[in-house]
Amino acid sequence: MAIRKRLPGLPIERALGVISGRWKAVIVYVLSDGPRRSCELEGQISGLSQKVLIQQLRSLEAHGLVYRRTFADEPQRVDYGLTPLGMSLKPILSQLYEWGLRHAEELKETGSLLPCEAVVRGGIDGGAVELGPCHSRAKKRE
Repeated sequence: MAIRKRLPGLPIERALGVISGRWKAVIVYVLSDGPRRSCELEGQISGLSQKVLIQQLRSLEAHGLVYRRTFADEPQRVDYGLTPLGMSLKPILSQLYEWGLRHAEELKETGSLLPCEAVVRGGIDGGAVELGPCHSRAKKRE
């Protein structure tokens, strides 16, 4: 697990190192609603290529946030889901979302915020990650 060796020693920097990346938080957000096949993730997250998706999933798996499950009866089928450690990120993502809103407000940049639907097609069933009024707040500020 060479990836872990490259993480900083300070806990806050370590945490940021694990979840930083253009798509990691979005992938965790989508997987918080339950396991998905890679093709489902690729189709649900707008602008995410298969190559980058696989890279991000491997990194999240190496850090213990995501598990990968294969099926003997369907060799082509691979599901990805969140481990308990990955699920523990749900309240942290919610706080980061709220902080991002506050930051945009302070800098008077709310017009540049995107609604969740701009990246996650169709949302996720049951709103598994409580991001506050994700859809309505971002749209109101445009």
